[in-house]
Amino acid sequence: MNRPLKIALVVGEESGDQLAAPLMEAIRVKHPDAEFYGVAGDRMLARGARTVFPVSDVAVIGIGAVVKHLPRIFRRVREAVTAIVAWGPDILVIIDSPGFTHSVGERVAKRLPGLPIVDYVSPSVWAWKPWRAARMARFIDHVLALLPFEPEVHRRLGGPACTYVGHPLIERLNELRAAPGERRPLDEGPVLLVLPGSRRSEIERLMKPFGEALALIRREISGVRVVLPAVARLEAEIRARAAEWSVQPEIVVGEAAKFAAFRQAHAALAASGTVTLELGLAGVPMVVAYRVDPIARMLKRFLKVQSIVLANLVVGENIAPEFLDEAGSPAVLAKETAALLRNTPARRRQLDGWRRLDELMTFPPGEHPSEKAASIVLETLAAKRRT
Repeated sequence: MNRPLKIALVVGEESGDQLAAPLMEAIRVKHPDAEFYGVAGDRMLARGARTVFPVSDVAVIGIGAVVKHLPRIFRRVREAVTAIVAWGPDILVIIDSPGFTHSVGERVAKRLPGLPIVDYVSPSVWAWKPWRAARMARFIDHVLALLPFEPEVHRRLGGPACTYVGHPLIERLNELRAAPGERRPLDEGPVLLVLPGSRRSEIERLMKPFGEALALIRREISGVRVVLPAVARLEAEIRARAAEWSVQPEIVVGEAAKFAAFRQAHAALAASGTVTLELGLAGVPMVVAYRVDPIARMLKRFLKVQSIVLANLVVGENIAPEFLDEAGSPAVLAKETAALLRNTPARRRQLDGWRRLDELMTFPPGEHPSEKAASIVLETLAAKRRT
């Protein structure tokens, strides 16, 4: 009898865990006895994966924080490589967090030549350090892309084979989109979302200017309802900072409450990040702001893109206005956001743009990102075995 399929999975933070868990489920449809081992998060562990160490040991965000914890991260990379090589997997899937997962993948490839390696989530080679694409081709067999323009980027840069497998958000469109009557007409009272980020550093930098912008918006549009979706782990800090605002928002906690707010909202003032894709797919016009740490500020001149907004990048046009650092003053944010709370050309332009986003990102009925990703993982393994 053939032994179970052995799949090594390596994630570096929560986002990777969220992708890996449904990937495991999709693989088990075809290989019910498949075994998973590597660096796993809570969702993966709940589905039977085993981990070398807790993923929290390497889930470090921000350039300054990474530098501070480099000795521990390097140690964990070596431990992960040693354990995976000793286990002898049939295939390795590295997921997101390229600073950590690619370090593991490259070292495993050297010690296990011929092992097929799949990268789930392309690094942003289109924005930063494009030479990484060619380097990836040395040890990665296939990239599973979350954004539809990434396969062409890898082809142009000499990267590995790359396939758009769909963003996880397209499996949640029913949660994002308003049912008939759920989003009231704009003239019955606009609803404004305020989304200052899901990381502590973002909250610290954006809550003050967002609060000042709200005060200016309220002077111009007195009937606006303000809703602030908060992540549970930062709820206390968000509430404390929001208490200093002259305009008190309705704070909701948890993903279900957040998506319910999306379905009611007419516009949003948001930090840059995946939330811009959520808003675009929900059909919510937005103004985007971001403030970075001093080290990142020095490096921003090396960016290779004209936008930091994912939704803009997918559409290929700067639909949502964006303001980095001091360019996003409260006065500017207030002016741009207020224009979206009325039936203006700026509002109509965004609504048209997000309809194009939907066309570019969604799949035909019945197709699912995790299933497509699993198929490519298994096809990559089969192709490597034939060579």
